[in-house]
This record gives sequence, C-alpha cells and structure tokens, in this order.
Amino acid sequence: MVQKKGKIYIVGLGPGDREHFSYRAVRVIEEADVVAGYGLYIDLVKDLTVGKEVISKGMKREIERANLAIEEARKGKNVAVISGGDPGVYGMAGIVLELIDDDIEVEVVPGITAATAAAASLGAPLMHDFALISLSDLLTPYEKIMKRILLCSEADMVIVIYNPKSRGRQKHIEEAQSKMLEHKSADTPVGLVRNAKRGEEEIVMTTLGKML
Repeated sequence: MVQKKGKIYIVGLGPGDREHFSYRAVRVIEEADVVAGYGLYIDLVKDLTVGKEVISKGMKREIERANLAIEEARKGKNVAVISGGDPGVYGMAGIVLELIDDDIEVEVVPGITAATAAAASLGAPLMHDFALISLSDLLTPYEKIMKRILLCSEADMVIVIYNPKSRGRQKHIEEAQSKMLEHKSADTPVGLVRNAKRGEEEIVMTTLGKML
C-alpha cells in the first residue's frame, strides 16, 4: 500500500498580533498535525499548537527546519511552516519550495509583510513604484546590495529597507544612506518603524540627511 503524503502549508503570520492574522492562516495552523517555525513565531501561536508536534529551531537554521517539515509531510502529516510577515518576502516559502524534490503538495498562505504594515502606520508612502531591499549580506553580496540601493535611488523609487542593522552589520546602513544621498535630497522624508502593528510600535519621522 502506498503511503499517502501530507501537505505543507507555508503560513505568513503578518506583523505578529493576532488581529492581523488572516482567517486562512489561523485555520491552517489549527488543522495541521505539525507546526514548524522559529521560536518567536511558535510563541505567537502557542494556543493553536496544543496537542500538536512542534518543530522549533533557532535563527539561521531555516534549512534544517524546512527539511524536518518535509520529512513529516512525507509521513502523511499536514505541516504548517510558519513565517513572520509574508512567507514569500524574505520568508520560508522560497527555502521550502527549493528543497522539495517530489510531489508533496504545497500551499503558500500570504501574510501582511513588514513593508505594508509599516507603510500603513506612516500613511501612504507606497502609492507609487517602490523597492524592497534587505541589507543582510548573508545570501547576497554586499556590493550587489549597495548597487541596488544606488540604482533605485537614481530611479527615484521609494525604498523600503529590511534588516537595516545588527551586531555584525553596523556600517551597512551608513553606506546605504550615502548611496541614496547621491541621487536623493537630504530633505527626503524617512520613516523609521519598529514593531510595526505589533506590541510597542515605535515611529520616528525624520529625513534622509538625519536618519542615522
């Protein structure tokens, strides 16, 4: 007898507050046999995981987490791989889809990404063409990131910057500011948003020249 394969749902939790989850996201997690995700995101849905198998791995262990989820789906279980924001925007969708090499069914459940959550708090800064650029150089060469910043600035696009700074990335944001100033005025409005639509949201309105 051929064992029935399960299904993988790659679920976006949005900013994190339950009121910004989609109905589909909640229902998929409730109906899943297994929930896999980074510890912070598991905590956000702890009440929905009671009685379920939970796969929780730390930061930078996304591939290991995805492989474990795929193994469970091969056993016939329905697995919810949860991701902050939208799973297709710097999330788990690309990783899981790249690793699956058979006919396991996959559904991507979208979520509100940080760009649109922050934009909603700021007003309507994304009403025209815009670019999302991460300053994390773990997977993208630093030089390529800075070239993208420069070219998007030259094209006069609104730029949404993800991962602006970390303990190991102190200078990237300074270089990004320098590249933008080559084509944008120092008076260009800048909105800095922390914890967008989640908990203690913080907003600072400033300018490109003063943003640091």
